[in-house]
Amino acid sequence: MSILVCGSMAYDSIMVFRDYFKNHIMPDQIHKLSVAFYTPEMEKNYGGTAGNIGHNLNLLKTNFFIMSTVGTDFDTYSDWLQKRKINTKYIKKLNDQFTAQAFITTDLDDNQITAFHPGAMTQSEVNSLSDISENIEIVLISPDGKEGMIKHANEAYNKKIPFIFDPGQGLPMFNEQELNDFIEKATYITVNDYEAELLSKNSHMSIEDIQKKVDALIVTKGSSGSTIMTSSDKIQIPAFNVENPVDPTGCGDAYRAGIAFGIVNNWDWEKSGKLASALASLKVNHKGGQNHNPSIDVIQSLAGFNIN
Repeated sequence: MSILVCGSMAYDSIMVFRDYFKNHIMPDQIHKLSVAFYTPEMEKNYGGTAGNIGHNLNLLKTNFFIMSTVGTDFDTYSDWLQKRKINTKYIKKLNDQFTAQAFITTDLDDNQITAFHPGAMTQSEVNSLSDISENIEIVLISPDGKEGMIKHANEAYNKKIPFIFDPGQGLPMFNEQELNDFIEKATYITVNDYEAELLSKNSHMSIEDIQKKVDALIVTKGSSGSTIMTSSDKIQIPAFNVENPVDPTGCGDAYRAGIAFGIVNNWDWEKSGKLASALASLKVNHKGGQNHNPSIDVIQSLAGFNIN
């Protein structure tokens, strides 16, 4: 049995402007803004929700597949995955698109200006769960193209495969009826604390009512840990102490990988949450979503138990 991760694959280009945006933007001229920032420092990371979740599942040495749409520029990312022996058979390349990518410029105050090109991600509905020949135990519906997220959730539901609804930054794409449909069909929902409030507001359902529709509503709260709400319990999962966090990018994806791993191994929620929290804390010590490579021994030592 395997985990299927439906979501985006993306390149993240991060540039550093060794000055302050405020010194180069004139508020009284904002109506005709035209600026250029000299950024001699640049790094390119592999990202996307499906890519990041897959990286963490790979660290746990479990069976999984990524379902995603990418563009003609995916070859270097594909090489990265293949070197890590991550299966790419359900990653579909579209010949008339670029792979999704973010261009992030950061100044010395850690202010950011981001441009995001969705590219092939917008056509994620060309993939179908019917193409999967393996037995799938759980599906993660992570941020992706809108039509693809709706299609894959419906396919999982119709095939009676449990799925985790992980809307993330894609949450504002959906209207009230669409969100209610996801909530009605999902087995689990995972969001951060801001997304939880937005999900409640946009679905016109209370947090308590959302929880009643699913087996578990999981809310992450950064350094404050996470809360796993079920019909019978509200489990508080503390965050692991990290003295000098480097980059929160991909921490939520690392956490979700731990939750999915716990579910397919029939763990209780406290154990699943501890593994998820451990993975997130190991990720935050590194830049990018896929540059942390702890061994199983390191993961087990931090979590406090064996995972196999």
